Amino acid sequence: MKYDPHVTRFISYLSLFTYFMFMLITANNFILLFFGWEGVGLCSYLLISFWYTRVQANKAALKAFIVNRVSDFIFVLGIIFIFFTFQTTDFAVIFSIAPFVTHKVLTFYTTEIKLLDIASLLIFIGAIGKSAQIGLHT
Repeated sequence: MKYDPHVTRFISYLSLFTYFMFMLITANNFILLFFGWEGVGLCSYLLISFWYTRVQANKAALKAFIVNRVSDFIFVLGIIFIFFTFQTTDFAVIFSIAPFVTHKVLTFYTTEIKLLDIASLLIFIGAIGKSAQIGLHT
C-alpha cells in the first residue's frame, strides 16, 4: 500500500475497527457488547470493500454484510432471552444468579426447553455467524 492514495482512509478504518474491538472485549453488559459487535461488523464491511472499484471486493463485502445481519439478529434474540430470564443485561448480575434460574423453562407444544440453553445457543450461533464459521459462511 506504499503508493496507494487512500492509505489514510485504510488506517482510519483499521483504527475504528480497533476501537470497536476494544469496546467489544471490555463491555460489562450485553448492550455495550452488542454496540461493539455492530461496530466490528461495520468496520469489517468497510475494510473488505476498501478497494471499492474491484467487483470481487464489493461482492465479498456484501456477503460479509448479509452474514453479519443474520448473525446479529440471532445474537439479539439471545440477548432478549437473557433479558427475559434475568431482567438485566449486566454480566456480573447474570453470572451471579445464573445457578438460581436454571429451572426456568419455555414450553413449546409438549417440549420444555430451559431458557438458559436457548439463550446460550442463540449467543453461540450469533458468534459463529460473526466469525463466518462452518454453517454460517459463504
